[in-house]
Amino acid sequence: MLQSIGLPGLIMILVVILIVFGPSKLPELGRAVGRTLHEFKSSARELVTESKDEQESKTSTPS
Repeated sequence: MLQSIGLPGLIMILVVILIVFGPSKLPELGRAVGRTLHEFKSSARELVTESKDEQESKTSTPS
């Protein structure tokens, strides 16, 4: 999806964000986005680990 946006599209998005939020809010916004991405990655990693553990327990338990 992001490949179709291209560099000019990303620059336009950043300019719009700068206009909407202003330069004083950008660091706070960046921290919030970073925390959100970190939480999302952690949750996804946890789900994958749980899924693998569940698969391993199903295959190791005889029926």
